[in-house]
Amino acid sequence: MSEFLQSFWFIVEIFLFLAYLMVLFHIFADLFRDSKLNGWIKALWVVILMVLPLFGSLIYLISRGQGMNQRSAAAAAAAQRATTDYIREAAGRSPAQEIADAQALFEKGAITRDEFAMLKSKALS
Repeated sequence: MSEFLQSFWFIVEIFLFLAYLMVLFHIFADLFRDSKLNGWIKALWVVILMVLPLFGSLIYLISRGQGMNQRSAAAAAAAQRATTDYIREAAGRSPAQEIADAQALFEKGAITRDEFAMLKSKALS
């Protein structure tokens, strides 16, 4: 039975270590993504995280966790915008072209006013 407990505890330790590494990598990514911090402050945080890893990680998450969340959300929004812009560029059609085509369909009577409004809002988003 003790062999089973040792194996189980080893698996728990590996899981906790990998979870800690993920948190540490997220902290480092956030630290170097933040353009408001100067190099000396970033270097100080790196030293703190290397000398006192667990304590430094907790301090960072407590003191800068809210900003970390905001920077992460901003980065995700920027990536989404870049992806949308790339898809539109690759498709070769601008929103103005989409609206003009929808207007032509509306004038021909192929679509209703509600469908035109929906196509227009989709092209503008």
